[in-house]
Amino acid sequence: MAGTGPVFAAAVGGHPPDAPALVWRDTAIGYGELWAAALRERDRVRALPLPAGAPIGLLVDKSPAGVALVLGALLSGRPALLPPASLPEAVLHELFASAGCARTVSPEAVTGVPGAGPPQVPAGTALMLTTSGSTGLPKVVPLPAAGIDAFTRWAGDRFGIGAGTAVLSYAPLSFDLSLLDVWTTLARGGTAVLVDPDDALHAGRLAAAIRRWRVEVVQAVPMVFGLLAGTGGAFDSVRHAIATGDALSPDGVAALPATFPSARLHNLYGCTETNDSLLHEIDPVRDAGGPVPIGAPLPGVAVRLVDDDDDTEVTGAGSGELWVRTPFQSTGYLGAAAGTGRFTRRPDDPGGPVWYRSGDLVERRPDGTLVLLGRTDFRVKVRGVGVDLGAVEAALSGHAEVLEAVVFAVPERVGGRRLRGLARRAPGSALTTLGLRRHCAAVLPRGAIPSDLLIVDTALPRNANGKLDRAAVAREHPPTQEGV
Repeated sequence: MAGTGPVFAAAVGGHPPDAPALVWRDTAIGYGELWAAALRERDRVRALPLPAGAPIGLLVDKSPAGVALVLGALLSGRPALLPPASLPEAVLHELFASAGCARTVSPEAVTGVPGAGPPQVPAGTALMLTTSGSTGLPKVVPLPAAGIDAFTRWAGDRFGIGAGTAVLSYAPLSFDLSLLDVWTTLARGGTAVLVDPDDALHAGRLAAAIRRWRVEVVQAVPMVFGLLAGTGGAFDSVRHAIATGDALSPDGVAALPATFPSARLHNLYGCTETNDSLLHEIDPVRDAGGPVPIGAPLPGVAVRLVDDDDDTEVTGAGSGELWVRTPFQSTGYLGAAAGTGRFTRRPDDPGGPVWYRSGDLVERRPDGTLVLLGRTDFRVKVRGVGVDLGAVEAALSGHAEVLEAVVFAVPERVGGRRLRGLARRAPGSALTTLGLRRHCAAVLPRGAIPSDLLIVDTALPRNANGKLDRAAVAREHPPTQEGV
């Protein structure tokens, strides 16, 4: 059960103490200061009254103290579950208990977890992330130390991250993008420029940070590139601009060369379970018409397309569900989610390696190019996070004064998608969007709460079979440019 600290964590202590490791709120923090804080956190974690190798839960916001705590936990050798701190308290408690985390640790305190089950973490696990969890309990994804180290080696080499390289860290620490933005950067002696969550949608502040700290690598969802393009400026220091987590619009592709005139442009495909899997270098002329291909497999990555109808492999041109196997992938979900069938073996090779069934529907063109068509289920990506529209609809309908609800993923002006929800309230109800939003906040993670909500008093249209006619709803209640 014992966890093994990844090699990269120890490497952080070997960088020059005065070299900038982090930038936070326009202030640089040196490697010496970060390493000292990480060692204090390591000792605090090691001192917990828990059996050797027992997992812990981490409650951290994005900050230098949060980075130091995660690094200290990795150095301690204990597996650490790092969920989004924004999840409802009841969901966080259930996650920690189900993974056998008897203690949660924050920069300020250590707290017991009543009802924690027996630890069930696979040997060699260093860090546990979670899926978006738009319905029920998010799935816990254990990542092996060896897999994290393999990824940091690949990412550092591929994007030229070394001593002094400034990398923008836009995503939360609990998001898998941080494996590149923060942990690869620190492994190589670079500088992780942490974006304060309060500045995440402030284009001017994002642009100022990139310019001041001469950021060379930017990885983000397309919405962020739309915000930066909207400033009308060019970011000459950026060598690699990496779009991930959502589909790039044709307008987004067209804006990239002027926004990043010195950069190589990439479309990166991956998921929490496997980490990055496919990479496509964008040619703004060739890819202008969209959709942008998701690319070729990274070194050591294998992919296959499987026809949903008969479970046969698509070997030439055609479409099917994307199955992926990577050197960085999880060993499988913890707990009840382990039986979902997402991690599986080929039917003709039951003793062979484990593949991850992505749930993404992909087309292979005659020239071998892979293009993402959508989901095999009812999930969409919103700002890089997978969201189940049906689960959000169920959450809206769960309000006592809501008779029916529907949720759409609609394009955002700056790229990507946002959630738009419509709810029909009961006759005589005084339900408001504020009240419905509060209800959503209690049962959904932040990323699954519709940013646009509309309450109606008339029945939503249905087809001849009595099913909700989503197309008719969209026609009757079209979104505005600004929102509802």
